[in-house]
Amino acid sequence: MEAEQKPVPVMIVGVDDSEHSFYALEWTLDHFLTPSSPNSPFKLIVVHSKPSPTSAIGFAGPGAADVFPFVDADLKKIAARVVERAKELCHSKSVDDVNVEVVEGDARNVLCEAVERHHATILVVGSHGYGAIKRAVLGSVSDYVTHHAHCTVMIVKKPKTKH
Repeated sequence: MEAEQKPVPVMIVGVDDSEHSFYALEWTLDHFLTPSSPNSPFKLIVVHSKPSPTSAIGFAGPGAADVFPFVDADLKKIAARVVERAKELCHSKSVDDVNVEVVEGDARNVLCEAVERHHATILVVGSHGYGAIKRAVLGSVSDYVTHHAHCTVMIVKKPKTKH
């Protein structure tokens, strides 16, 4: 009688165009994923949330419709760069079994929904290291997912460089 194959746990890493998120991806690759191992401990899914053009513009007054196509094109270019950089980083660490997704929406919701959709075991995000005021104004993705994602959340902080 054959032993039942247990499903491989899913690890999601949220990335944006910041150095902090790519540091978190690199740290995760170095510490959790063995290069090209046939028995990788996790199925890796990298998720980038692309803001909607309307949320990026932040207003809907006269002229907004004129800028909309340009903003949308820029957001698509940024998303394509993020995806390419994530794939290159994974490949450079010999981790080629990776799915990269771009989902339009607010990063907080996109990541929590990805956890549900993929039945993730762990969600990894970087920490931007904002101070209290900036975090209060911008909102903290890591704080939100810590409280709302239905899995373990790991926040990877980039060490401060000493001068």
